[in-house]
Amino acid sequence: MEFPIINMEKLNGDERAATMAKIKDACENWGFFEILNHPIQVELLDTVERMTKEHYRKCMEQRFKELVKSKGLEEVDSEIKDMDWESTFFLRHLPESNINEIPDLEDEYRKVMKEFAGKLEKLAEELLDLLCENLGLEKGYLKKAFYGSKGLPTFGTKVSNYPPCPKPDLIKGLRAHTDAGGIILLFQDDKVSGLQLLKDGEWIDVPPMRHSIVINLGDQIEVITNGKYKSVEHRVVAQTDGTRMSIASFYNPGSDAVIYPAPQLLEKEATTEEKKSISYPKFVFQDYMKLYAGLKFEAKEPRFELIKTVDSNVKLGPIAIA
Repeated sequence: MEFPIINMEKLNGDERAATMAKIKDACENWGFFEILNHPIQVELLDTVERMTKEHYRKCMEQRFKELVKSKGLEEVDSEIKDMDWESTFFLRHLPESNINEIPDLEDEYRKVMKEFAGKLEKLAEELLDLLCENLGLEKGYLKKAFYGSKGLPTFGTKVSNYPPCPKPDLIKGLRAHTDAGGIILLFQDDKVSGLQLLKDGEWIDVPPMRHSIVINLGDQIEVITNGKYKSVEHRVVAQTDGTRMSIASFYNPGSDAVIYPAPQLLEKEATTEEKKSISYPKFVFQDYMKLYAGLKFEAKEPRFELIKTVDSNVKLGPIAIA
């Protein structure tokens, strides 16, 4: 079982069709893939990695050690089910940035992360259009589906470090979950592993590769594609040696965006008799996020059923592409 790795350079030549087929298979059967030779310069990635690790050592490492000590986590003798072994902060980019409000960030680091976010936003939209092409949707459909009344997605970055853990069998780096949003772009440590996804009942390692970006699909993509593409359960296993860096950027719908299965895909299913066993709901994204907040580490299917009971007074209409 080989984890899907996509060389984006091959989208520009004779191997485009084969590469698109690999992306299609990854979306349908894995919910994850890893991209190489993407448009983000390796020099920028190296700078982001260096400054993120410096910031952790300088501003966050000692705080994390104090937290561990205060909660007695080094002495636990049974599984911890309500906490993750991670040190993290969150940057919001769209619709409004909070990057200047985050304490302890040096000005140069803020500048680099702003630049990085801009590149990731463009890459996310490029990837969404590749998904559209494979699905037979008009170019721009998924991007527009994510737009709320402000004409913008919700876009933010979770910066995490997973320090060495004395009891990784009892404390997860990050407990198993699916992501609530749209498409996630992860720049992860290439030396310290830990990210795993669940496939066919087995936990599979997501290989750490230098200068790669790991892509995974969130619950909203599953709903819009009516289950053709699925969000996949994943987790981070804490390691006994080394601190793992993880910079995950979430390109999600705007808070008031209305999410529902693409009518074109429903029509295709009706003609090909590919009716899905689960009926996906329509909802306002912020309503789903409120529900997700308390159910993140539980199965997604009950969330899809529960959101059907939320009265959002939403009206369905065609998504304008122009």
